[in-house]
Amino acid sequence: MTLKPDFAKYPNGLVPTIVVDDQTNQVLMMAYVNEESYARSLASKQTWFWSRSRQELWHKGATSGNTQDIVAVQIDCDEDTLLFRVNPAGPACHTGHTSCFYRSIELD
Repeated sequence: MTLKPDFAKYPNGLVPTIVVDDQTNQVLMMAYVNEESYARSLASKQTWFWSRSRQELWHKGATSGNTQDIVAVQIDCDEDTLLFRVNPAGPACHTGHTSCFYRSIELD
């Protein structure tokens, strides 16, 4: 049985994808893949996403050089969320932070 994300579960065909540093287990970012960016990610072993704001494919690091080499791809029990384990070549966040999750919300 070959596992594959169920792109039909979402009206726009975009599957949430969590990206984790394979060495540190730090969550780096969350983005979306469609069928084409998923296929390109598997073929190139680098992360490709769908940019909702630009409405186009996005190769992480194409302009910044901060690429992410995929070490493993995991899928959740419902086959509608992915986890990319990567070796990053630089920060994941466009702000220059290692992770997009660099801010905390205070709990009362």
